[in-house]
Amino acid sequence: MRENQLVGTIELEQMEFYAYHGCFEEEQVVGNRFLVNVTLETDCESASMSDNIQDALNYVTVYELVREEMRQNSHLLEHLTKRIIDSIYRMFPQVLHVKVRVSKMNPPMGGQMKSVSVTFSR
Repeated sequence: MRENQLVGTIELEQMEFYAYHGCFEEEQVVGNRFLVNVTLETDCESASMSDNIQDALNYVTVYELVREEMRQNSHLLEHLTKRIIDSIYRMFPQVLHVKVRVSKMNPPMGGQMKSVSVTFSR
């Protein structure tokens, strides 16, 4: 990190998707509702000075990356979460830190449960 670097935290919260992730065959066919939260730390100095989208980390692109990963079925939330992080770093090498939380709503656990989540950071 450079001296006087302006590090900002950007959060995309509760992005909702209907997708087909899970180990059970029914999950791959019927699907489920998922919530994804992404927290990014990046150098915001240029964007804060220029007020130009070209100098900023584009939130729309981050959303599109997550949406594309959600469209590709995985058995494990761990696999899906790592793919999202890898995709973000490939597109935005200027990112200093990423935290991704993927929550499966109403998981088939044999009892009432709001969600199960996996959170990774790098």
